[in-house]
Order: sequence, then C-alpha cells, then structure tokens
Amino acid sequence: MVFSGLMFLFRFLPAVLLAYYISPKRYRNAVLFFFSLIFYAWGEPVYVCLMLFSTVVDYIHGRLVEKYVEQGQRTKARLTVASSVVINLALLGFFKYADFLIQVIHQVTGLSLAPLNLPLPVGISFYTFQTMSYTIDVYRREAKAQHNILSFGCYVAMFPQLIAGPIVRFKTIAGQLLQRRESVDQFAAGVERFTIGLGKKVLLANNAGLLWDASAAGSGATVLSAWLGILAFGFQIYFDFSGYSDMAIGLGKMFGFEFLENFNYPYISRSITEFWRRWHISLGQWFREYVYIPLGGNRRHPLRNIMIVWLLTGLWHGASLNFILWGIYYGAFLLLEKYVLKRWMERWPSWVLHAYTLLVVYFGWLLFAYEDMAGMGAHFLALFGVGTGAVLGSGIYLLYTNLILILIMIAGSTPWTGKLYACLAGRLARYRHGGAALGAIKLIVGAAIWVLSLAYLVDATYNPFLYFRF
Repeated sequence: MVFSGLMFLFRFLPAVLLAYYISPKRYRNAVLFFFSLIFYAWGEPVYVCLMLFSTVVDYIHGRLVEKYVEQGQRTKARLTVASSVVINLALLGFFKYADFLIQVIHQVTGLSLAPLNLPLPVGISFYTFQTMSYTIDVYRREAKAQHNILSFGCYVAMFPQLIAGPIVRFKTIAGQLLQRRESVDQFAAGVERFTIGLGKKVLLANNAGLLWDASAAGSGATVLSAWLGILAFGFQIYFDFSGYSDMAIGLGKMFGFEFLENFNYPYISRSITEFWRRWHISLGQWFREYVYIPLGGNRRHPLRNIMIVWLLTGLWHGASLNFILWGIYYGAFLLLEKYVLKRWMERWPSWVLHAYTLLVVYFGWLLFAYEDMAGMGAHFLALFGVGTGAVLGSGIYLLYTNLILILIMIAGSTPWTGKLYACLAGRLARYRHGGAALGAIKLIVGAAIWVLSLAYLVDATYNPFLYFRF
C-alpha cells in the first residue's frame, strides 16, 4: 500500500482517522500502532512478525540501557547498546544484503551458491535506523526510555513515515509520543501539506518517470534524448521522494505529530556540500550524529570518516555495485570541495557554482539509476554523442511534448512558487477581505490538485515509487 494509491486514500486513511479521533487520547498511540501493522502487512503479512520482533527487542534494550545508566553501570549499558545495534544491523544485512554477498562470493571464489531471493521488507532501511537511534539516545541521556510498549510500537511502526521517512530520531519525537495536542488548524495544515506531496508524486514525478523511460539511452537514443532522460530522472526522484516526505509530514500533522523537514530545495545548491545539506536531510543528520561524529568527525581522520560515511550511505541505498560507486563518488567530491576546491570556489560566480553542482549531481544520478554498468556507460557516452545516431532526432519530439512539464518541474524545484505565494499573501493582507480571498485561492488550488491527481490515478497503470525498494 502506498500513499498515492486509491486504496489508501479512500479506505485506509479515512478508517484510521475515524478510529483515531473517536478514541480517548490515552489509546491513540495504540490505535496508530494497530493500523500501522495493518498498513505494513498489506503486501507482505509475514513481515509483521519481523516488525513486532524489532519492537520487542528494542523496547527491552531501551529499558535495560536506562536501568544500567541510572545505576552507573556504563559497561553493561554500552554492551546493551552494542547488542541492539548488532541485532538491528543483522536483520537489515540478512534481508537486504545476503544475495549481494552471495553474488560477490560467487564472483570472487567461483562457488555456486543459490540466492535467497527474499523480498525486501517495506521500510526496513528506515525503521532500522530509527530503532538504533532509540537505544543510543537513551544511553546518551538525550531521551528517556519509553515504558509503554504500545507507544514505543507506535514510534517504530508509524505508517506515515514507515516506507520513505523522514528518518525520525527518537529524541525528536519522544515528548510527542507522551503528550501532543491535536487541533483543527494543525489538521488543516496537514491536509494542505499532504495535498502538495500528492501533486508532486502523481502529477510531476510519475510524468517525469514516463519521460525517463521514453528517453533513456538505447538503440534509438540521441544526444538530446539522453540529456532529457537524465534530467527527467533527476526530477522524478526529487518529486517522488520529496512528495512522499511532504505526505508523511502532512499525515503526521493530522495525528498531532511534527516531523522535521527532509528536503530544502536541493537543486538550487551551489556546492555538493550544500546539496547534501538540503537533500534527504534526515539521513544526513543520522549519519553525522551516529557515525561521523563517533568516528572522530573533523577532529580525527576526517578523510577516512567522510569516505566511511559515504560508503555506508551508498550501501544503505541498495545492495548493488552502482550504489557503492555512487557513495564513493559523492565522498570524493565532498573531500575535493573540503580540501582542494574551496579556495577557488569562493571566487567563482554564482552561476558557475550552480552549473558545476548540477552537472555533478546529474552525472551522479546516472550511477544511481543503472544497476547495469553497461547501460550506465552507454547513457553516459550518449550524452556526448558517442554511440548515438543523431544529436536531435527523436529528442525534439520528446522536448516539444514535455516542455510545459519540464518548465513546471524547474519552477517547482525552486523557492519561486513559495515566494510568489508570500507576495500574493502580502498584497491580499492589505485588503479587508484579503484573508478570505487567500483561503479561497488555497482551497481552489488544493481541490484542483486532488481532482487532477485522482483523475490520473483512476486511469493510470504507471505509479512507481523509487524509494520503496530501499
């Protein structure tokens, strides 16, 4: 089940909202936990046992860590944290990386081992990181252990951010699990945010994906179609993932939670360092706080630490060589900016910095998009006319038929739309009924997004979610 599906929009979501708001406040975490398990079990019922196992194991570990810390038994506390981390990483490693390891062993030794072909549990990369942050936060005394197992289960399995984040660290939500105040204004803001995310996903990301599929390098590729293809993939993954993050944040507001932002217009960045402060913010913060700083951060062996973090970042995204190379690729550019390019970049014009960043990012998306190295190489060469039959060719038709979509995606990936809205709100505020007019405009725009999105979903056979496999 995905947020942009009709089953979720018209059956699951109304049911959980009704059950949540008719329940007394003390039972609402339990209601969310119960419905989250249903959400999780929709496609793979057997993996509910895995979710329950993770919940029980980390709940017990958290209580033990708190007990040992309060008693001053730091060694036992550290061993308990280590036990929690090992169990969580073992689960993640088994389900996500076992077949990759089997493939590597076969290629290195020649041993013929049968792959397990296990389906990847939905959201395991996200909730594994969340549960690890729980025991670590309790050990650091940055959060108190959760004594109600149903409330803790709500944190682990909470469906709004289960399948695609943002990665919610326990210390940022611990207080909200204990006490939160739902309101009409907050619920309305949640609906508005969810609507924006739905439009990003259905109207922009899905259509960008169709353009990517139509223009990816192949036998009929041209230089223009190859560039349109990688441009489309970059927009698809941005609007797909940021749209889901918007929907998750909006759903959180509907249930009284405030999740941290996960994207901040990354395509306006003027360096790779800035890009990764704006893209998938929760993942970057997690690696910084729980890996980079414990390794020594900038104080000890920063070159080594950066490369370790980015190797792990690549592996987190997928068990494939292309993701490992993608992580190394970004680690190398971050080191270049930190130790070599920094003094020169300070003198470069803004447009040069922006162009440099976009080129690096989009070449990086080639590594991300293709698990097949040969396909990635062919597309890369096609960008420069190697192995293609023409420069323009079919690309002209693709550009002509998708020009409006491309322009909308360019505008949507910048703060321009927000600035236009702020300008309009400022002008309307001068008039007596300006607030009502602004509310009417927001209602009309939101209704239009819903109508167009639903019209697309009713007739669509193409509704992928790129980060679903992570």
